[in-house]
Amino acid sequence: MKKSQIIVIILAVAALLAYFFVPSVNGFINQSITAMKSVNLEDTIAFIRSYGSIAAVVSFFLMILQSIISPIPAFLITLSNAAIFGWVKGAILSWTSSMVGAALCFYIARILGRDVVAKLTSNTALKSLDSFFEKYGKYTIVVCRLLPFVSFDLVSYAAGLTSMGFWSFFIATGIGQLPATIVYSYIGQNFSGGGKQLFVGLLLLFSLSIVIYIIKKVYNDRQAKQA
Repeated sequence: MKKSQIIVIILAVAALLAYFFVPSVNGFINQSITAMKSVNLEDTIAFIRSYGSIAAVVSFFLMILQSIISPIPAFLITLSNAAIFGWVKGAILSWTSSMVGAALCFYIARILGRDVVAKLTSNTALKSLDSFFEKYGKYTIVVCRLLPFVSFDLVSYAAGLTSMGFWSFFIATGIGQLPATIVYSYIGQNFSGGGKQLFVGLLLLFSLSIVIYIIKKVYNDRQAKQA
C-alpha cells in the first residue's frame, strides 16, 4: 500500500471516529446534510447565517462536504453564498471551496480506487461516464460543469479514475465552473421575483446548449467514422 493511500485512510478513519464519537461534530454534520438535502435556498441561507462570524468557514466546509457525499447540489450553496456575502465575495468563496472539493474527490479516486468511489457514489453512474471520458476527455469536465443538475462531484471522482493528469483536470475544472459560479452568484444576490424566473430560464438555456453540443459532437463522430 502506497504512503498516500495510508494517509488518506488515516484521515478518513479520523473523520469517521470524530463523527461517531464527538457529539458536536456529529450534530454539525447531520444538520449540514439536512440543510442541503432539503434543497431549499432559504433553509440553507438561514443555516449558514446562524454561524455568524464563522459563516464563511462553515460555507467552505459545506461545499467540501457536498463534494464528498454527492449528489447534493453545489449550486444551492453558491446561491446562498451570494445572498449572504454579496455576489463578488460569494463567487470567490464558492469557486475556491468547490475547487478544493473537486481536487479532494479527484485524489480520493486516484488513491483509493474505483471500489471506494463506487461506494461513495454509484457504480452505474460511473460506468455511464467512462465512455464519455474516453470520447471527450477533459471536455467532459467543462460540459458537465455547465449542467447544474449533473453531479459534478461524480465527474471529479470519475476523472480521478482515468489517466488524466491532475493539472489538466484542475485547469479544466476551474475554467468550466467559473462562468456558472459567476452567473449563479449574481442571481443569488437578487434571488426574488424576476431573479427566480431568470434562474429557471438560464437552467433551460444551459441544458439546451449542452444537449445541442452533444448531439452535434456525436453526429460529427459518426460522420467521421462513415467517411
